Amino acid sequence: MTTKDNNNLWHVYIIECSDKTLYTGITNNLRRRIQEHNSGNGCRFTKFRRPLKLLHKEKFFSKIEALKREKEIKGLRRDKKLQLIQALPVLD
Repeated sequence: MTTKDNNNLWHVYIIECSDKTLYTGITNNLRRRIQEHNSGNGCRFTKFRRPLKLLHKEKFFSKIEALKREKEIKGLRRDKKLQLIQALPVLD
């Protein structure tokens, strides 16, 4: 995949906040979005829970697919999210 192709991908991600809560979101620019969260400009939930650590990410070719997966993950209990993170850790 080329860099140009990567800009068309959508990512579902899970970050761990400083208070150990988990936040799930989607973006088409993962690096920028994590920076936004860590600067306090990401969303209200993460604004006062910094620093944040990326624990999990999945790539999708469409926003609709990513939104469906985000909804699935948000519906999981914390223990199931942790199992998912352990099964598919962030490697890069």
